[in-house]
Amino acid sequence: MEININCDLGEKSKLHNNENDPFLLGIVNSANVACGYHAGDEETMDQVIKISKDNNVSIGAHPSFNDPENFGRKRMNLSSSEIKKLIIDQYEILQRIAFNHNEKVTHIKPHGALNNMACEDLELATTIAKTVNEIDKDMIYLVPTGSKMETAAKKLGMKIACEIFADRNYEDDGNLVSRSNPNALITDPEQAKKHVLIMVKNQAINCHSGKQIPCEIDSICIHGDNSSSLATAKSIKNNLLKNGLELKPLNKMKKFI
Repeated sequence: MEININCDLGEKSKLHNNENDPFLLGIVNSANVACGYHAGDEETMDQVIKISKDNNVSIGAHPSFNDPENFGRKRMNLSSSEIKKLIIDQYEILQRIAFNHNEKVTHIKPHGALNNMACEDLELATTIAKTVNEIDKDMIYLVPTGSKMETAAKKLGMKIACEIFADRNYEDDGNLVSRSNPNALITDPEQAKKHVLIMVKNQAINCHSGKQIPCEIDSICIHGDNSSSLATAKSIKNNLLKNGLELKPLNKMKKFI
């Protein structure tokens, strides 16, 4: 069985030190690169793309609300045209830099509050999905499994990769536990690797209560802005390989070729 490990990277900001990026890029299969709106800058994007290329890591845009003060985690109400422009502008920034390395942005994954809102709001999810589809019909759209984002993308017949979060707990409705709650994050690498393997093997979300929700799982997200990210990434990768999973960049997975 093929599986992908993705990570949010290039998120250099006053709120986050991205010193682990080069090490994470030696572990993960796909990079979701901050495009400067919630974090990162063109120099950071250039560095992440260069190291990704050296490690055969596929490159994705990680567009956000233009809100660096809150790391893109504050909800904002924008029009459909504003959302569309937000996605396209950030994709184009990253693709221009990728082009300089003879590389291509092959997936898109929204960040933070934009992603959380689209998980719950079908209208917003449809706007984003249509925008990604207009950019490139071969673009892989990385979405949280079981979300409104998955529903909207499937209606358009898009290339969809459904992800779970290695370092986050889930509520019984399939949504992530809010970061305002003390049990939102999983910081113990041993706990994270067990959490992930159960979900991948069962193809089901493992909720904090013990409930399981059947779903599709193509990819595992490890957030790059946690102190334990590196240890978690190593632990999860080694455990998946030990259990017979085949790790692939998103654009090299059989379902997308």
